Amino acid sequence: MSVQSIVPFQNRIQSSEMTLTDAARTQLAGLFASARSDDEEIKAVRIFVAGGGCSGMTYGMTFTDRRHEHDKVYETDDLEIYIDAVAMQYVGGVEIDYVTRDTGATFVFNNVFQATGGTGTCGACGAAGGCGG
Repeated sequence: MSVQSIVPFQNRIQSSEMTLTDAARTQLAGLFASARSDDEEIKAVRIFVAGGGCSGMTYGMTFTDRRHEHDKVYETDDLEIYIDAVAMQYVGGVEIDYVTRDTGATFVFNNVFQATGGTGTCGACGAAGGCGG
């Protein structure tokens, strides 16, 4: 591989890599503003990915006070979202929505299985969303 063929790291998240619905953007901006009023050192929302057993990966969000060298950044007028390069491999193409269900309101990560090539069902029992899903 020649040096010329190495693709430089792009730190901005493009709309083809991640989208936020209007509901998610509004809710995140409100939560971010509230958190910043309590702690001015908070700089962004961080999306993270953790192993989730047979149903695949678990996706979550938290507030962060620092940006790391290999974080990718999604910017809106009201907030920034950081995703590290490893987690980005599992959220590419994701749509983040905010929905109200019988159990309450929550953020939902849509299309995550598209990014990882998964089916969204448990290999053992066939349950949608994995065992217990």
